[in-house]
Amino acid sequence: MAISKILIANRGEIALRIHRAAHEMGIKTVAVHSTADADAMHVRLADQAICIGPPPAAESYLNIPNIIAAAEISGADAIHPGYGFLSENAKFAEIVEAHNIIWIGPKPEHIRTMGDKIAAKASAAQLGLPLVPGSDGPISDIAEAKKVAEAIGYPVIIKAASGGGGRGMKVCTAPHQLETLMQQAGSEAKAAFGDATVYMEKYLADPRHIEFQVFGDGRGNAIHVGERDCSLQRRHQKVLEEAPSPVITPAQRAEMGGIVSKAMAEMGYRGAGTIEFLYEDGEFYFIEMNTRLQVEHPVTEAITGLDLVREQIRVAEGLPLSVTQEDLEFRGHAIECRINAEDPQTFAPSPGLIKAFHAPGGMHVRVDSGIYAGYRIPPYYDSMIAKLIVYGRDREGCLRRLRRALEEFVVDGVKTTIPLHQKLLDDPEFQAGEYTIKWLEQWLAREVAD
Repeated sequence: MAISKILIANRGEIALRIHRAAHEMGIKTVAVHSTADADAMHVRLADQAICIGPPPAAESYLNIPNIIAAAEISGADAIHPGYGFLSENAKFAEIVEAHNIIWIGPKPEHIRTMGDKIAAKASAAQLGLPLVPGSDGPISDIAEAKKVAEAIGYPVIIKAASGGGGRGMKVCTAPHQLETLMQQAGSEAKAAFGDATVYMEKYLADPRHIEFQVFGDGRGNAIHVGERDCSLQRRHQKVLEEAPSPVITPAQRAEMGGIVSKAMAEMGYRGAGTIEFLYEDGEFYFIEMNTRLQVEHPVTEAITGLDLVREQIRVAEGLPLSVTQEDLEFRGHAIECRINAEDPQTFAPSPGLIKAFHAPGGMHVRVDSGIYAGYRIPPYYDSMIAKLIVYGRDREGCLRRLRRALEEFVVDGVKTTIPLHQKLLDDPEFQAGEYTIKWLEQWLAREVAD
């Protein structure tokens, strides 16, 4: 079924990204927004705009009845959830489809399965994905926890079964810590996600975070679109991503890519997804799957030329994938810097009025952002205000272009993390691609000490 009008159930740069892809396909858009986002760029550019509530996300961007009402009022025949907010809410996907509106996303049952980390691990094991050694399911009994920890060996990590972002995660290095840390992890998980369920895994000492972009048509055909290295993280939040990974060989890419695409084909997976791994000593270990578009999807687009949002819309219309695995070529190197409205040293949020804004340009420089001079960044949402994506023929050339682009980038009136990225580019270890998921926090600690 051809889509004629998409309601974009999101805000900021991803809402603008979806709007642009839709308009290039001749599809009209509906922007929904809180009262705090009335002047947002995607609201200004959309064919229609509907206010769905006050600033708090729970009363607007997470308000399912208001979003469905907006779709019905506007005559939208499809909903794209972007990422975050309701993008991985299986119930929302079911409600959308129950109202005869096309859901531009995976099947609700796959969202539900992969949203529960314990169920996701079980599903991954059945599909032949390599797993981190750990418990077979949830753990609530301390005696059982001690047995599992002894079997897989300390250190272990206790994780919330629901949610992410580092909440409900505790590293345990010795048996006497286990009971206290399990209670803390369960309490954090309950407060953050409404679910105190936890499970246990072997804690890998110093891995990288490597993820594979996958895409399925929902009818048993699936491809992989290469890997991204997302190891530069602070408090489990990604700061910079690149594709391809500096440490993955073409042979490893082909082997693991084949495994994940075969798994998605067997699932009958529909749409975009990302399978995330920890990578250490040449081995991949599945950690989770995100059943949505990722923030860092532009680096994959840069090295393949594939428009992932356009592909999402096509698949939702019932069309086959526009490319085969054999069609895809991975060329050059791309890096994305997340530009946040934060103090680059303390990381305290810095909302406020943007007095001047100049985006860098030139060949192979892309800026995904919804901000402009005169725009006031609201204090209610995520602090990311822009993504700078740069492409080069090789990693060295990409780094040179990125340095130049960061020098041109002007955001005046609020503090941003642009200076942080500029410092990172000067570090010899980063330049050599020699970093892991622990590297950035250690680097930041050294910066503070100096």
